[in-house]
Amino acid sequence: MSNDQTEGRQTGRRAGNQARLRAFVAIALFVALLGGLLIGQPDNLYLWVKALHIIAVMSWMAALLYMPRLFIYHTDAPVGSDQSETFKVMESRLLKVIMNPAMMISWGLGLYLAWSVYGFQGGWLHAKLLFVVLLTGVHIHFSRAVRVFAGDGPRRTARYWRLMNEAPTLLMILIVIMAVVKPF
Repeated sequence: MSNDQTEGRQTGRRAGNQARLRAFVAIALFVALLGGLLIGQPDNLYLWVKALHIIAVMSWMAALLYMPRLFIYHTDAPVGSDQSETFKVMESRLLKVIMNPAMMISWGLGLYLAWSVYGFQGGWLHAKLLFVVLLTGVHIHFSRAVRVFAGDGPRRTARYWRLMNEAPTLLMILIVIMAVVKPF
């Protein structure tokens, strides 16, 4: 039997390598587009960077909202079970393929916009950056949880992960209000 048949079609080594390759190609295309824009300096560069920033943030938020749902289901799966092993693969791929790259791109483009457009000035911008730092803390917390689950370490309750599922949502609401309304 092949490796994919023994480990499952989506959790085998071959599937993992294909997912990594697709992620690498997507990130490379994203970076190439951004590089072309920065070199070409079109008149609407700000709008392009803003659009790419929003795309990266949406990807980051999707992953941050999905990860605790995986943890809830993983918590209920017996340690060492096929189900638990599948969740480990899903969590690891979500973290490495979507969450981490999306966070780094969000931060890079966001800092570029904060510097080039606003000169890091404005109370609303400072508040937004604080909320983004807190969101990054949530990201780090989820990353550590992926490692704990991968090592079959002590698990938090499903109730805990249901509550943690709200943290990215609340921070996202505050960030969007700061960016759009600019209340101070």
